[in-house]
Amino acid sequence: MIYIGLTGWGDHDSLYEGTPSSEKLGTYAGHFPIVELDSSFYAVQPERTMAKWASETPESFSFIVKAYQCMTGHQSGFGPFEDKEAMFEAFIDSLQPLGPKLSMVLCQFPPWFDCRKENVQWVRYVKEKLHGYPVALEFRNQSWFSKSMKERTLSFMEQEGWIHSICDEPQAGNGSIPTVLHPTHSEKTLVRLHGRNVYGWNDTKDGKWREVRYLYRYNEAELDEWRQHVLELSKQCKDIYVIFNNNSGGDAADNAKQLIQSLGITYEGLAPRQLDLFD
Repeated sequence: MIYIGLTGWGDHDSLYEGTPSSEKLGTYAGHFPIVELDSSFYAVQPERTMAKWASETPESFSFIVKAYQCMTGHQSGFGPFEDKEAMFEAFIDSLQPLGPKLSMVLCQFPPWFDCRKENVQWVRYVKEKLHGYPVALEFRNQSWFSKSMKERTLSFMEQEGWIHSICDEPQAGNGSIPTVLHPTHSEKTLVRLHGRNVYGWNDTKDGKWREVRYLYRYNEAELDEWRQHVLELSKQCKDIYVIFNNNSGGDAADNAKQLIQSLGITYEGLAPRQLDLFD
């Protein structure tokens, strides 16, 4: 099965017209069967909040939960937690209300997290702490997929049971990775489409990177390229999850719907859609 969705549900204005913020998730779930939950990256979410989000979505809906930033080294220390054990325990507790709606946890490591022994050991530790959960691994440093390390990295992911988070992103130096179309898990593969804004990828001036990094709209030729990639991946892996993360200019929802249409997919079990005035 091929599941297609977006990063978050709050920023996609084309899906909402006069929809209160409190109702956006339910509306979103009328368009897409999955969502990447990125608020969990910035703070471990309270269980009551996760339970609320689960209750607002249909039975067949699922969440890709992004790992808390201190778990993946984006921030030093353990945030508000006493130690790493308490941090992981709180994160795992936060997952419980999702139940079967949890499709996977996404562990995305930062651009400075390069391929060396101590980092491999931390990746192993994270996987151990999340034992029993489907977990996807995404790197942002090219060293993991250098000519000498690519096959070793993929073999490591297979042996450790990681879901490969395959990326489409600008080739903009060491802080970006190539597209490696290689599933490492027989059940699930994640594809994250970040856009190809090579000029904005490393633009961190004035702290406005969020406004420019993912400012990109895939054209028809690029979407057709990914249509073919996704179909090929689906021959090698049971379920393919595709997330559009090109959110900076509001292009993700439109691009996702284009890909759904080009693949001829009709999702069953979406939330009821509110009819327009003249429907």
